[in-house]
Amino acid sequence: MEYDEAKELIVAGLTKKLKSKSKFYFKDLAKILDMKPRLAKKFINQMVQEEVLEYWSSGSTSLYGLPGTGKQAAAEHED
Repeated sequence: MEYDEAKELIVAGLTKKLKSKSKFYFKDLAKILDMKPRLAKKFINQMVQEEVLEYWSSGSTSLYGLPGTGKQAAAEHED
């Protein structure tokens, strides 16, 4: 699988699920790509670097989502 194909799968998969949740575990993204986590990691890391995906961590949990989605994004823009 090439990067562009992986990016399309992730964006389409997350967009479909946005109504129910906005942040996803790494294993959810690897499942969308139908890859083992070790193989999916390079694609997902590249998407975070290119700001296609957003990385969020609470300190104990790491989640990924599309930039500008979810409650956290709305709260960050409040002044």
